Amino acid sequence: MLLEMIATLSAGLFAGAAIYINLVEHPARMECGTELAVGEFAPSYRRATVMQAALSAVGFLVSAAAWLTGSSMWWLVGGTTLGAVIPFTLIVIFPTNKKLLDPSLDKGSELASNLLIRWGRLHTARSALSLISFLIFIFLLGRKCYD
Repeated sequence: MLLEMIATLSAGLFAGAAIYINLVEHPARMECGTELAVGEFAPSYRRATVMQAALSAVGFLVSAAAWLTGSSMWWLVGGTTLGAVIPFTLIVIFPTNKKLLDPSLDKGSELASNLLIRWGRLHTARSALSLISFLIFIFLLGRKCYD
């Protein structure tokens, strides 16, 4: 049960942080204007990367361990859904991140604004994947409590 609880906690923390970024941080960043938003993106991205990569990896590994030690295959499904944010980020979002972090980017340009808007949309997928994983885990824990 400990492995399942750690997986659920990891998914919940990741989902909460990702949804907060989509609903609060990124819109607030955008309200400050494109130039400040691009300037704030780099330190925010650096800090969030460490936390979210760790939560995603731990959630995936612990849920896989739970499945390997006898828990339902759905723990692996939920963990894989959470772990999928890593390749999604590296393959789909990273090109946009790289352009936003490029020192030659004109921080006040329309291109910078479009990149920030695109990043916000792409990040929504990370929020959705982590929320789906968390809901799977919550359902499984609830079902386990009544077995």
